[in-house]
Amino acid sequence: MYRPLTSRRSVAPALGTFILASLALAPISARAQAGYRQPPAVVAQILDAPSTPSVMLSPDGTRMVLLERPGLPPISEIAAPEYRVAGIRLNPRTNGPSRQNPPQGISVLDLGANGTPTPRKLALSLPREAGINYASWSPNGELLSFAVSTDSALTLWVADLDAMTARQLTPRRLNASLGSPCEWTGNEALVCTFVPAGRGAEPVRPQTPEGPIVQEALSGKANRAATYQDLLKSPYDEAIFTYFTTSQLARVPLSGAVTDIGTPAILSGVSASPDGKWLLVTSIAKPFSYTVPYRYFPTKIEVWHPDGRVARTIASRPLIERIAWGGDGAQPGPRNPAWRSDAPATLTWVEALDGGEASREVPKRDRILALAAPFSGEARTLLETEWRSRGVTWGRADLAIAYERNSDERLERAWVIDPSGKRAPRMLWELSTEDRYADPGNFQTKRNEHGRSVLHLTPDGRSAFLVGTGASDEGDRPFLDRIELATGKTERLFRSAAPYYETVVEILDDRGQRILTRRESVTEPPNYFARDLVRRIAPRPLTAFADPAPQFANVTKQVVQYERKDGVQLHATVYLPPGYDKARDGALPFLLWAYPQEFGSAEAASQVSGSPYRFTRPRGSSHLFALLQGYGVMDDPTMPIVAKDGGESNDTFIEQLVASAQAAVDQLVSMGVGDRDRMAVGGHSYGAFMTANLLAHSDIFRAGIARSGAYNRTLTPFGFQGEERTYWQARDLYERMSPFMFADQIKTPILLIHGMADNNTGTYPVQSERMYAAIKGHGGTVRYVQLPGESHGYAARESVGHTLAETLSWLDQWVKAPKPKM
Repeated sequence: MYRPLTSRRSVAPALGTFILASLALAPISARAQAGYRQPPAVVAQILDAPSTPSVMLSPDGTRMVLLERPGLPPISEIAAPEYRVAGIRLNPRTNGPSRQNPPQGISVLDLGANGTPTPRKLALSLPREAGINYASWSPNGELLSFAVSTDSALTLWVADLDAMTARQLTPRRLNASLGSPCEWTGNEALVCTFVPAGRGAEPVRPQTPEGPIVQEALSGKANRAATYQDLLKSPYDEAIFTYFTTSQLARVPLSGAVTDIGTPAILSGVSASPDGKWLLVTSIAKPFSYTVPYRYFPTKIEVWHPDGRVARTIASRPLIERIAWGGDGAQPGPRNPAWRSDAPATLTWVEALDGGEASREVPKRDRILALAAPFSGEARTLLETEWRSRGVTWGRADLAIAYERNSDERLERAWVIDPSGKRAPRMLWELSTEDRYADPGNFQTKRNEHGRSVLHLTPDGRSAFLVGTGASDEGDRPFLDRIELATGKTERLFRSAAPYYETVVEILDDRGQRILTRRESVTEPPNYFARDLVRRIAPRPLTAFADPAPQFANVTKQVVQYERKDGVQLHATVYLPPGYDKARDGALPFLLWAYPQEFGSAEAASQVSGSPYRFTRPRGSSHLFALLQGYGVMDDPTMPIVAKDGGESNDTFIEQLVASAQAAVDQLVSMGVGDRDRMAVGGHSYGAFMTANLLAHSDIFRAGIARSGAYNRTLTPFGFQGEERTYWQARDLYERMSPFMFADQIKTPILLIHGMADNNTGTYPVQSERMYAAIKGHGGTVRYVQLPGESHGYAARESVGHTLAETLSWLDQWVKAPKPKM
């Protein structure tokens, strides 16, 4: 159990009160194992508040479903028994994913009425612990399907949103071990994956070893692989994976008379054609692998008749253990199979023309193919791309938008293509993926009669719509544009304006005259509004979500820009605690929380992101809670790592990292709000890696907080982040960038926190374990906190509360007090 820590006095707006509240967090001995700790009451109160509902708009835009989400889940749920096999985590009780914290209620808003609509509560008779998963609209938007999870099963339900009632379609147990278990096939039925009838008892773990585990590599070919986690490790793991992932596909009409389709198999993907007459089925078979996740296991991609007969085998792929490396590497053979959303039954997929090896010099790298029902004959090539294909937005028989990307050069192209083949492809744009200022936005889609997303075109068919962030030197200002596809000419229809940050969620009519937006300001929480762009009247509020953390109402923030010594422009958001007065309170202790990012040019690195008009409230184990304890926070100070003089970005990683940190501290000091002698730095994952490096290579900070990091790059020898060189190609770089190699230089106090069940590639818990031992062994000041059951991010209420208690205690112990004069 976690136990609350109480502050000495109640919270008030004055800064001094927030400083006094932190006194409840007295440091504890490194040997003390006293269970979960609680942060101060003002923080705990926010953690215990329910979450803001998530939103689902109906296909016709007339209704909005609110999924009512609970607060943080208890540790009993996060640390419940699970199986970690083949790259997935299974809940053996439900035959679905583990670590869920699903919504527990459904409300509906009818958007057609004037004024702010009143939510109507869906009548649901569910057990207290039940949750709602995988909600999905029927194509006509009249029904909502969802799975109800209990302690022992997932079952299929459907809600009638006119009658506001819901019922269970079948008591059969769904199988969601490899993804969403159900999909609509028209408005009258769904296809679902179920636990096979008569499956038998779960495999029992052997009491004695079955024999040695043997792996081999005999091809003589290089076979670099990422440091995947949760892989198969034994024949018993194989049996568990097979047992829980084997499904029976079935058709479920609204009458509930379930009809099985085919025989049980490991089904990793099932998708109905838009007209509901065909099924795209992806299945997995042995031999399995102990070095890669299940998605690389032998795979068969087939088109089935509704009764399970195979109409066409698209691919039968063997086990892949030699994975193409780099941002432009790809699987050989057919990949990304999907239905064309604008056609009744046309299958599309991509094939690599270079075998998936981006290092090969070829005139064309990919081709996009299509094959229509009844799936006989040869597939037709729609487009060959010079770079790697990155998807298609389908519009109509003669119009689609196709994308390709060159990751190494950080470039992307968009093409207007004619799927009928009557017109040649035409490039719409080519741009740098790093150039946020030139980003034209993303094409908007709408639902067609089959409930599938297609390009939203104007009634004359000549124009489409783009929604983007509107990044510029003044920050992000989201926009809606109409683009003429023949010329590329755009017209601005809407742009967010101060003092609001307003994004376009949906276009509500064919002409782009009515839109749904999500609006917020520094003082107003995000809510949904209907806007009329022709009449230009005040937007109509559709929701009235309250401030989830009013304790932050008097926090002030400012987006600041400053310069690194090499001329690179940097920016950050500076937060000041409630009640802070610079003249009265002077310079504050500060926490800088950051995450490095690689860039190909200084110009791209200097671009501003974010907005001064966002409504900011902390969630989970956010570093922003330090504001309630009398600290200033510099959030996301940019730490760009820029390629220089024809080299790679990481060639000067340490130098650029230190220079960016120094510039950030100098900026706070120049503003008169930050005390240079009371600075802390922290980060999560790559930000934790950054933190340890800054403490090893500079004396800028009084303390560091590193969560779930990787510190020894020789343990990720085949690349990390954007670094594609291997350890054996760049030994000096790997060692120079590894703070573990400089643990003897880390004398600044550092707090290491890590989830004991971290499954993120590269950030094994052993990274923090070894880092702690190295710093401790050299006389450094270090505290190492292991969170039972937690993965890369921390989810349980107890874990989140403890993380914040540890963080605030560490700051109070090592940063808050003025630095002694020498």
